[in-house]
Amino acid sequence: MGSDSVFTFRVHDERLAIARLETSAAFPGWAQGRFFCVARTSDELSVVCAQARVPVGVRHERDKLALGIVGVIPMTTVGLLAALCAALATVRVPVFVLSTHDTDWLLVDAAHFEAARTALEGLGHHIVGAPPPS
Repeated sequence: MGSDSVFTFRVHDERLAIARLETSAAFPGWAQGRFFCVARTSDELSVVCAQARVPVGVRHERDKLALGIVGVIPMTTVGLLAALCAALATVRVPVFVLSTHDTDWLLVDAAHFEAARTALEGLGHHIVGAPPPS
C-alpha cells in the first residue's frame, strides 16, 4: 500500500475544534466524546474534540471537519500523508492531521470542505458522508 493507493474517507458527524492550552494545564474534563485527542508537548497541550464541548474563553479554532481513512493503514506506509497534503495544498486547503494506531484523519475548515473533496476525489479517493450542520 503506497501513496498511489485509492482510499475511502468517511466524514465524521460532528464539527470539531482544535484547542490550545498551556503545557502545565491539567487534563481538561471537557476533552471527551466520540472523537477527541489530547497531546502534550514541552510547549503546549492541544485538544481536538467536538466544538460544542470547548468552554468559552479557551483559545481554539472551530468548524473543523474530519475525514478519516477507512481501514487500517500500516505504519510502514511511506508518502501517503505527503501525497494527501500536497493535493490539499494545491487547492490551498490548510490541513491539520491526526494519526491513530490504525489510520489517519485530515481535519479541514468547513469552508474548505468542497475544495478538499474535489482534490481528494481528483486523486481517485472516495468521500462517504456529508458535513454536519453548523
